[in-house]
Amino acid sequence: MSEKVLFEEKQYLGSNHFSLILRLTLATFCFVAYYWSQNPKPIHFSFFSIGSYPLGKPEQTGQIFFLAGLLVMIISISLMFVLHSHIRVYENYIMLDGFWGTRRVMLDLSGVVKIRKSRYKHFLLRRATYNLHRKSVIRFYTYGKGFVELTYENGITYKIGTQKPSELFHLLKEQIAKVKNLK
Repeated sequence: MSEKVLFEEKQYLGSNHFSLILRLTLATFCFVAYYWSQNPKPIHFSFFSIGSYPLGKPEQTGQIFFLAGLLVMIISISLMFVLHSHIRVYENYIMLDGFWGTRRVMLDLSGVVKIRKSRYKHFLLRRATYNLHRKSVIRFYTYGKGFVELTYENGITYKIGTQKPSELFHLLKEQIAKVKNLK
């Protein structure tokens, strides 16, 4: 028996700003090192200068840097298609599905005592997390600026990061009210 999915959102690992900036910085370093190996003369800009290339055979090391930069870019592009988390809301529960070997998490809506919608602090670099337990708070985040926080009777809080926090919040509020009325 399949239930009707009321809300669904897929979040991809390559869209996380922290890891994207890290990979692009590494690729930029590789391409600059490649350029430097091909042009071993000192480079002087108005705000910094680069000395001459330190190694004797710049052709071979330059090719390694170029290939490493290409490899980082290919990995970065392929991560755009790797599913990190899949949020699905049904009538009585939320199902959070991760990638590969992660455990599927099902949150029953009948035990929720408090729900709130909020925004993350304005900070560009935030790591992707799935089922991260810290100080009675369990976090699910890939990318986005908002999250929905569910507090249960036992004091455990779930923070679910989403691209559509308003839509998820209103839907969960309705479903929690329906579940509470059925009790």
